[in-house]
Amino acid sequence: MAGTNSERVLLTEGPAIILAYPQLGENIGMVARAMANFGLSELRLVNPRDGWPNEKAQSAASRADHVIEGAKLYDTLEEAIADLNFVYATTARDRYGYKPVRSPIVAARTLRQRFVAGEATGIIFGRERTGLTNEEVALADEIVTFPVNPAFASLNLAQAVLLMSYEWLKTGMESEDQTSFQALEQRPAKKDDLQGLFDHLEDALEARNYFRSADKKPKLVENLRTVLTRPSFTETEIRVLRGVISSLDRFSREHPRGSGAPADSSRAEPNKKVSDSGDSE
Repeated sequence: MAGTNSERVLLTEGPAIILAYPQLGENIGMVARAMANFGLSELRLVNPRDGWPNEKAQSAASRADHVIEGAKLYDTLEEAIADLNFVYATTARDRYGYKPVRSPIVAARTLRQRFVAGEATGIIFGRERTGLTNEEVALADEIVTFPVNPAFASLNLAQAVLLMSYEWLKTGMESEDQTSFQALEQRPAKKDDLQGLFDHLEDALEARNYFRSADKKPKLVENLRTVLTRPSFTETEIRVLRGVISSLDRFSREHPRGSGAPADSSRAEPNKKVSDSGDSE
């Protein structure tokens, strides 16, 4: 979804995202967008090839302006991490005997613990084409790598940042199944409303000779009621269904709604008038 919700708190915390010698402005912009999606805001750029500021980065950021405008520029990777207490380096290549290697989940939990303790942390991401050199990885405390297809392990820059940003945000949730919003609570329909739906549908079907065999009608009605009670309808859903039945009852293919008054529009339930929108009157 594009844009932000101004009524909600904008998350701007967590580890610094450090892009070592990034090449394309578009990739930097997409990184900024991924960061903003998951509450990160501190972007550090080490000698970007196409210079800074960059219009293509601004455009690709898709309104993550606070990340782009707050980006800090450095000449070397050593300068970019100088004030940090703990740093991860991301890589998809084997670095035998190099550093402790962590999964994104473990890395994110470690970053959260250190963040809570007041430490300054960061995650280094390498060049789009070649990633980080061994010398650059050596500057980090630990390595984080992603569980990917071994035969196709390359992630683009924004994807890698998004995965780590996502894992970071999850560590701040009360539970892993928490979501940022919930469906609106709706009041379950009263039994009287449900009975009205049964009667309305039965009357409409009776008028069309649906119950052609009188001895089979009780079983057919029972089956219909079983189907309609299974979903546990809300009051709103009952009104919607009643509106559908009323429309089918009042209009035909030959005389659809809007073509003039139907020949017989008196099929609605006699005890309760229902509008075409499904609202009871």
